[in-house]
Amino acid sequence: MPKILIVDDSEQDRLQLMHMLEKEGFTTIEAESGEEGVELAAKEKPKLILMDVVMPGMNGFRAVRAIKKQEALTHIPVIMVTTKGQDTDRIWAMRQGAQAFLTKPINKKELLGKIHEFLRV
Repeated sequence: MPKILIVDDSEQDRLQLMHMLEKEGFTTIEAESGEEGVELAAKEKPKLILMDVVMPGMNGFRAVRAIKKQEALTHIPVIMVTTKGQDTDRIWAMRQGAQAFLTKPINKKELLGKIHEFLRV
């Protein structure tokens, strides 16, 4: 199954997503900061990225922008997974290169639907 990168500074949120995805047969890798997420995306070339917005240092918006600037990574779909639910946040995420925007707490059915839509698995 495809490899998914989870980028979130909350260990609890990372573990929740990791367990949810691994039960569905996906392979997961994790990063706890935007900087680490950009590095792992370049190194591991995951099939999809789940990106939090609010993180210390490089936030999720900046991390998505950095990922999408790399030619080898522009094709990787990014789903923002965040507590920020304002329309302006959603619009800004899409302008940075995200393909979808979901708010926490995560609806498992909605998340898996988006993942299957983007990966066609």
